[in-house]
Amino acid sequence: MKSIAIIFKQAPHGSADGREALDLALMGATYEQQIHLVFIDEGVLQLLQGQQPELIGCKDYVATFKALDLYDVASVSVSQSAMDDFQLHNMPLIYPANVVDDAQIRQLLEQVDEVLVF
Repeated sequence: MKSIAIIFKQAPHGSADGREALDLALMGATYEQQIHLVFIDEGVLQLLQGQQPELIGCKDYVATFKALDLYDVASVSVSQSAMDDFQLHNMPLIYPANVVDDAQIRQLLEQVDEVLVF
């Protein structure tokens, strides 16, 4: 079994990156790959509740994050420093992710077979 880290680095709805990363994660988990999701920089905004992408003409793929438990994703981590940068500590997330520091993210990335950045 291959272990894959998928890094979400872009804000939601500005491009297709977030949707494509999520689709890849779900597909990889379906084929029994060990998938780790990591949210850094503006990517932490992907997990915010209450988004209304239809107001800007986008499809609401963010709600699909709720399905991660059904796909047996190995881990979901959010950068502590990104949470600090955007002052998101009291904001509810759409999926319960582990808030980790940069050293923990680096350690995870050293352990996986593949790293994909979106």
